[in-house]
Amino acid sequence: MTDPGPTPTGEVGGLRAAGLAGLGVERANRVLELVRAVPDYPGPGITFRDITGLLADGDAFGHVVEALGDVVRAAGGVDLVAGMEARGFLVGAPLATHLGVGFVPLRKAGKLPPPTDSVTYDLEYGTATIELRAGTLHPGARVLVVDDVLATGGTAAAGAELVERGGGVVVGMAFLLELDGLGGRERLAGREVTTLVHVES
Repeated sequence: MTDPGPTPTGEVGGLRAAGLAGLGVERANRVLELVRAVPDYPGPGITFRDITGLLADGDAFGHVVEALGDVVRAAGGVDLVAGMEARGFLVGAPLATHLGVGFVPLRKAGKLPPPTDSVTYDLEYGTATIELRAGTLHPGARVLVVDDVLATGGTAAAGAELVERGGGVVVGMAFLLELDGLGGRERLAGREVTTLVHVES
């Protein structure tokens, strides 16, 4: 599930389409236009990419789900979609419905009743833990791990590890946005990674 290469779309506001070629120019550019740049948020010198407008536009959000679905089908399909809390739920659940498969939430620690499997991973300042309800995955289940943004890759790597600890096989990882230059793709080296939109860092 690798990026399909150059697309007929250009760049819109520092965004570059990577996995939207199948949508055509007009629909792909509509997706790009709805990702808003918010300067100096959440701190000085940081430009936050707000996907709220994209989520609120039914047609454009449908385009995103369609593009991800095409990539998954081309890769041979999956049994389940696993979404990272919380915005991975927003992308992953509609994608699972579109594909006709189940959805599995990968949650922050303490949000699921026991028993759970868990993975703790490092953050810039401290650690975080994500959990999966034990027994959710049948052994060998083909799972796509989904999140809204790929940045440094720590959360995504932990999500993939958690799925594998639970008995699943991670056949790919998919993201709506990828923040270039932060090392996320390198952190996930050896895994099949698909990104719809690249963001200049």
